[in-house]
Amino acid sequence: MKNVEPVIAKARAERRKFRRIRVNVPGKLFLPDTGVEIPCTVMDMSSGGAQVHCDASLQKGTRFVLYVDGFGRFEGTIVRLDGYGCGLHFASTALKRERTAEQLTLFANKGMVDTTTLRRHDRAPTKGLTRFTRHDGQIIPCEVLDLSLGGISLKTEVKPPIGEFVLIGQLAARVARHHAEGIGLQFVGVNFNNAESVRDQLSMSR
Repeated sequence: MKNVEPVIAKARAERRKFRRIRVNVPGKLFLPDTGVEIPCTVMDMSSGGAQVHCDASLQKGTRFVLYVDGFGRFEGTIVRLDGYGCGLHFASTALKRERTAEQLTLFANKGMVDTTTLRRHDRAPTKGLTRFTRHDGQIIPCEVLDLSLGGISLKTEVKPPIGEFVLIGQLAARVARHHAEGIGLQFVGVNFNNAESVRDQLSMSR
């Protein structure tokens, strides 16, 4: 009989990785297919998904982008409905799942809601002027509202369609969402160690 210890160890590690943690933090659920953004409360969460409460009529199989206060941005599909909201499945990379598991472990060990430490590595308010270039060469002046290692929020009256690729500074990005003041972009094909390295690529002026 083959040694099953490595298999058991791996299974235990996966269970820990996807263990659900009660979080009860605010979030925003964005539906790219309709452009609707819904305030919500994330009740519990794992690196593989979340249970969300919100006042909206939703459907299974709908694609979403979820912004969780203190944890960042997640994409995926609605897999379950209940009387108060829905169950979400995250389509995260292995690296993203590991990072989320670390965030949840920190959250659980604190024993209280302390999103300041988590958000410090996710999203930081930043003011500055920059511009982005659309696929047709149109250059759009805009203002940076905040940025993270994975994306940036811009104040602009021009809102390209969700999914359009743009160039901002020296970075390629995809339009991930629309909001009241402008758009949110997700950086494409880059990895940064800190926010300063992001700013260096944005051609920002203060």
